[in-house]
Amino acid sequence: MKIISSKNIPPANGHYSPCIEHNDTLYISGQLPVDPATKQIPEGIEAQTKLVLEKIGLILTEAGSSLEKVIQMRIYISNIELWDEVNEVYTQFFGAHKPVRCVVPVGKLHYGCLIEAECVAHI
Repeated sequence: MKIISSKNIPPANGHYSPCIEHNDTLYISGQLPVDPATKQIPEGIEAQTKLVLEKIGLILTEAGSSLEKVIQMRIYISNIELWDEVNEVYTQFFGAHKPVRCVVPVGKLHYGCLIEAECVAHI
């Protein structure tokens, strides 16, 4: 097991690792739509979804993988009413690639965010 870190991966704000590699598989911790540089949260579900997926893409790239190698995504949203907008942005990021996925409406998320996502990917 290896903890993946680099100066380009936003540091964890709690007692967890952003990414762990094990047996050619990457486990990416839940990513919130908090901009790592400004600590700002964009307004609206589309902007928040885009930022979350960009952060996941960055972590995957830093770990030697990519969005095309994502096996599973778990997406937590604050309200099921946001589902269509999330799916639209998600489709733009993944294109023809369709990882297995779970979307869970969870109510209130940390910092008032509308979305959080985690994934498992192959290297």
